[in-house]
Amino acid sequence: MHCGCAFVPPVVSPRLPFETKISVSKLRASSRQLPKTQIRINPSDDLTIDGPEKSPETRIALPSHVNSITSTSNPFVKHCLKLRQSSSYRHTHGSVLVVGAIPIREVCMFQANKQRITTEIECLLLHEEAQIPQGLESLSTRIVRVTSLVMKKLSGVQSTESVEAIALMRIPHSFTDLKDDDDEDTVTTDCKKWFPSAHRVLVLDSIQDPGNLGTLIRSAMAFNWDGAFLLPGCCDPFNEKALRASRGASFQLPIVSGNWSHLKLLENELQMKLLAGHPATTKPVSSKLSLAFAQSLAEKPLCLILGSEGLGLSEQSRKVCELVSIPMAGEFESLNVSVAGGIFLFMLQSCSGS
Repeated sequence: MHCGCAFVPPVVSPRLPFETKISVSKLRASSRQLPKTQIRINPSDDLTIDGPEKSPETRIALPSHVNSITSTSNPFVKHCLKLRQSSSYRHTHGSVLVVGAIPIREVCMFQANKQRITTEIECLLLHEEAQIPQGLESLSTRIVRVTSLVMKKLSGVQSTESVEAIALMRIPHSFTDLKDDDDEDTVTTDCKKWFPSAHRVLVLDSIQDPGNLGTLIRSAMAFNWDGAFLLPGCCDPFNEKALRASRGASFQLPIVSGNWSHLKLLENELQMKLLAGHPATTKPVSSKLSLAFAQSLAEKPLCLILGSEGLGLSEQSRKVCELVSIPMAGEFESLNVSVAGGIFLFMLQSCSGS
């Protein structure tokens, strides 16, 4: 594969002024009138959630008295399932489903230790007979018990024995989506707000495999890079497979989703050098990755661009970047993009720890 680099009874919520079953149309009308309130759903209501709500401030939540769910047809379960399956639904509601105690714990530890803020967990779902996983006992968050069938449906895995917990979390403030500022002639966003520091930024050019994208984000976090910039064509970093591969790094590393106009703004404002990983067998390649090459760029702010698994670097990337290859003794055209990316990220990491 060519990677482009070398390398209970129903209870009516007090917020709703009526006592009948809620239709989809009435619910949406209510959400328009109260755009910053939570929509409370009775577990017995026959409500099908068939599309994203218009207001991103609208949340769908269980009534406060509900502490267990036994049916996979529960509207809240349907809501959570759609969060796991649909990128547009996730970003409309600003929520994401995180499966597994380990990534949940890693996100909580990072946010507590580094950012000194309370983890934005809306709800922690546990198996009805399970203990609270180690490391999550001190969380002051709502816990809802669910059956094995519900856990299986929400986790998306065949065996739920290894799934101790599922968390409904808010998409972190460290994620920035620039889709509303995409006119090349009117880009006015202050790019200095995207990353707390921008000495080393990983740029992903149409990386569509969520496993590769998650692994690259995790590697960028491990090697102290300052953030990731996702060009058009990349998969959602909060996709379930990307989250699993990143082990919670998508909640830790600043991530910006934008286009070439935004990247050009970042380059110009911060005087960043653009490098791109490219196979040595594909001409032209201007440099080879080495210790001396990395040391020559130690003080220079840079963006490293990695291309897609199938098509490699886009024409734009090849045009504006210095192309760099990884020397290989074996007769291989290229490495998997996450493997090659890991090598680049390690070799080009900031020695100053900035």
